[in-house]
Amino acid sequence: MKFAVRLTQLALAASLLFAASAQANEAVIRKALTQQFPGAQISLVKPTPYSGLYEVYLDDQLVYTDAKAQYVITGDVIDLKNRTNLTQARLNQLQAIKWSELPLANSIKVVKGNGARKLVVFSDVDCPYCRKFEAELSKVDNITVYTFLYPIEGLHPKAVQMSKQIWCAPDRNKAWDAYITRGTVPVNDGKCDNPVDETIALGQKLKVSGTPTLFFTNGQRVPGMVPATQLEKLLAANAK
Repeated sequence: MKFAVRLTQLALAASLLFAASAQANEAVIRKALTQQFPGAQISLVKPTPYSGLYEVYLDDQLVYTDAKAQYVITGDVIDLKNRTNLTQARLNQLQAIKWSELPLANSIKVVKGNGARKLVVFSDVDCPYCRKFEAELSKVDNITVYTFLYPIEGLHPKAVQMSKQIWCAPDRNKAWDAYITRGTVPVNDGKCDNPVDETIALGQKLKVSGTPTLFFTNGQRVPGMVPATQLEKLLAANAK
């Protein structure tokens, strides 16, 4: 019994020493990177379970470094055994949002089937990948989709005006579908009371840098176009 207690004490002492060492390394890393990147926002420094590396969430990017911050590694860490992008999975966690804080009234709501599953999509009306995603969405049933019109003006100069015209159409759901699938332009000047500017501000606040960007009810985000089969898996995996 005494031997077992002694082992427990040693294990506890070792874990405390490891925690203290990790905290010391985190302080060293923060100091070193702050000196190397003045003004950068370092939100997180945390040891990873692989290769003695630390992950650093720096200016909304995930990078890796050694315990003394002598080297910085950028790029994705791939788990070859499970064929998983560990970097993207971790980014999805770090960039999760609160579903309850989304202003769903500012979105175009489409209910299919029983509408039980829910999905938010930030979509640019002139984004070719958004069009492809809409085609994939047409294959998915029993879902409620909230589409936020999120024009990225730097890529698509006419997208802001077109988003406003879609919102101002007598039936914005039909106008959205007609434009995204067939390129049919709504006949109005887009000068009604619309939330497009608010959505642009919201997307920037949430660090939405590309479209489509998907948000699930548990707050997880997935950037980029995904096929219907993958979307089904994501809806199941990220159900609240």
